[in-house]
Amino acid sequence: MTTGSEAAQQQRARRNTIGDALRRSARRFRDRPALRFGERQWSYAALDLAADRVARCLLAQGLKPGDRVLAYGRNSDGYLLAWLGCARAGLIHVPANFALTAGELEHIARQSGAAALLTQPALRATAEAVRGRLGIAVAGTLEEGAAGPGGFDVLAAAQDPRWGGPGDPPPGEAVRDEDVAQLLYTSGTTGLPKGAMMTHRALLAEYMSCIVELEFAGEDRVLASLPLYHSAQMHCFTMPQLLVGASIVLIEAPEPARVLELIERHRISSFFAPPTVWIGLLRHPDFARRDLGALRKIYYGASIMPVPVLQELRERLPGVRPFNCYGQSEIAPLATVLRPEEHDARPGSVGRPILNVETRVVDAAMRDVAPGERGEIVHRSPQLLVGYWDNPEETARAFEGGWFHSGDVAEVDAEGYLYIVDRTKDLINTGGVLVASREVEEALFTHPAVAEVAVIAVPDPRWIEAVTAVVVLRADAAGGGAAPEEIERALIAHARERLAPYKVPKRVILTDALPKNTAGKLLKRELRARYAGTGDAALGHGLAAPAPGGG
Repeated sequence: MTTGSEAAQQQRARRNTIGDALRRSARRFRDRPALRFGERQWSYAALDLAADRVARCLLAQGLKPGDRVLAYGRNSDGYLLAWLGCARAGLIHVPANFALTAGELEHIARQSGAAALLTQPALRATAEAVRGRLGIAVAGTLEEGAAGPGGFDVLAAAQDPRWGGPGDPPPGEAVRDEDVAQLLYTSGTTGLPKGAMMTHRALLAEYMSCIVELEFAGEDRVLASLPLYHSAQMHCFTMPQLLVGASIVLIEAPEPARVLELIERHRISSFFAPPTVWIGLLRHPDFARRDLGALRKIYYGASIMPVPVLQELRERLPGVRPFNCYGQSEIAPLATVLRPEEHDARPGSVGRPILNVETRVVDAAMRDVAPGERGEIVHRSPQLLVGYWDNPEETARAFEGGWFHSGDVAEVDAEGYLYIVDRTKDLINTGGVLVASREVEEALFTHPAVAEVAVIAVPDPRWIEAVTAVVVLRADAAGGGAAPEEIERALIAHARERLAPYKVPKRVILTDALPKNTAGKLLKRELRARYAGTGDAALGHGLAAPAPGGG
């Protein structure tokens, strides 16, 4: 008869957490370069040891397994180490877009019940305002030597022998596969972000899918330039690439000249970017001047790639293998892939389901649609979230009928290839970042001149979908004598004060009335059709969106 102690030992021997997976990589690849950020380099063994040290440091602050740690920062080695330390300690990592305003950050901190907040000096004022209002006790910095009063320094801990050496017992021995490792906040039908609960087991299932489907290998030399707070860069690329022994150059943002220079200097062979970044690279004069001959595998996703742009990219990088990646945060996030050899016949497709994903396209009664007909994409997969944090209603709605409802409308052909058509959720995918139109509408509704507003996606040559506000003014504002351009600038400035830059409308269109049906429901589809060709004429006062990312 097996005792409780023996059963626990057997369970531990079978355990497979993110911390376990990283330790396996460190033992296989040891002194191989794992990560470079600026002048700092980390071997696989050093990265593994640093994760242990950060985990011990976090737990020493009084945090307990299961506590939520809010990470509010730009890309850095410190940001990645904070995530690895949380995973190893059994803490739940909560990544937040670094462009969020204090109000937006506060919603995530409050909804998640964050017990700690990690940030950088450039973002400290916003972080401290939220921390003060919510009484978050634990604070830390993601940059070396930048700890504030009473705080701790993640990078300093990662390099400090006082937090442990190679032979010390590893922290987090009680962490289990089914424990939640991360809350990925994603916008929903209400416009308020929901925290998708991603377990160690789900993320590792997705990493295996990515390794197989995206052809990751130990000899890959990778440039990681998209935000690590976004599930695509972190979980489609950086983490699975670390599990196979790739060498990664991490930079803060995908600035075109810098990206092209680094691809040449480091002989980068593998690079991911959303369509907006690829467009920026193609249009930069250095694209033709730099030696990009080491590139072997290129990846795109996060929003729809215009076919003409894809064709130009393939023509200018002959011999490179392109992969189209589709998914969403709730599935960790990769769901389908269009492989290189499939691009010639189906350049507009997002491919077929990957190794650990079963996908259907269904009608409202959950029946499979016929090839060429439209329906909603639904999934079954070990990669899926286990639910939305403290939101049972949204969780039940998402899993209705025993399948996860993606909210995306697609067509499927006879061979099972998917073609994305539209989104059932009222979201705008601008540069690979999801924006809830209702959230932008509510910000504009607070302006005294606004009577009605509808925020829609308008096709745009740079952002793919541009956030566009169609506004009906109050009668007194419309007759006040201000020029339309002045009113538009004022509304954009008003939105800028209340929203992260990527949510601010690229354009405001003034109109006399919004189309509605007989029940009074706003007909956004008519607005989208009406303004579909206006992207090139967008006004110049909207803020440029930050580097794509999402979550």
